[in-house]
Amino acid sequence: MVDRKHNTQSTPPVYLINLDRSTERLQKSRALLEKHNIVFERVPAICGRLLSEDSCLEHYCPNLNKARYYYNLTPAQIGCFLSHREAWRRIAEGEADYGIVLEDDFLVEGNVQKAFATLNSLTHDWDLIKLSAYANRTRPIAKQFSINDEFNLVVHKKPMSGGAATAISKKGAQKLYASTAKFGRPCDTEIQHFWEHGITVLSLMPYPFAQDVTCASTIACSKKSKQDRRPLRRLSQQCYQYFRNKYEVSKQLKSLEF
Repeated sequence: MVDRKHNTQSTPPVYLINLDRSTERLQKSRALLEKHNIVFERVPAICGRLLSEDSCLEHYCPNLNKARYYYNLTPAQIGCFLSHREAWRRIAEGEADYGIVLEDDFLVEGNVQKAFATLNSLTHDWDLIKLSAYANRTRPIAKQFSINDEFNLVVHKKPMSGGAATAISKKGAQKLYASTAKFGRPCDTEIQHFWEHGITVLSLMPYPFAQDVTCASTIACSKKSKQDRRPLRRLSQQCYQYFRNKYEVSKQLKSLEF
């Protein structure tokens, strides 16, 4: 990896994705962040079901979806992706070296300020670091690097899914925003195909954030029809991703030095 200057910013900009109607989640998120002296900027989430067809198709590409995924994305999933792209845009165009993107179903699990200090201490380029896991699940680890007495940087054998809490560098945000001008998969699935976007995906563990699994998903409320599913496509994609991911993770490991 290429050396970069020590990051001198203390607290990174924090972007909270929140639907206008989810006022209770906003209040809860504000209380959690204020408790840890974290200032945030709200990113109004895009409600997919309110988008016109033209607005949906501005970035969502049905042809890419058919080629790369096994069911048509729901309006809610499209809105979720567009909401994250807006957060990426703000980081990409901002002054800070990196930013934090939170969905409003996060919980604070660890020492967040020390997690930020750990991110600030990194002296090598990085693009995206997961700060939580989807539904707080675990995944096999390929390699981990000790950063200090509390946190490790981890490369999973397959990048963790979920978007409750993520650190994204300015350069990483620029890459993701540019490469997803057209997309056909859910947001976190696109990130799992990290080699297509020219980014590295790591995890900071133990995770300083968690997903509040008691919250009803604002994405799952839009059900996928059985007619949308393409089981043979799913099987072929899973086989391809397994072997390609294994190869790309191996390549990523060779480039990392902490």
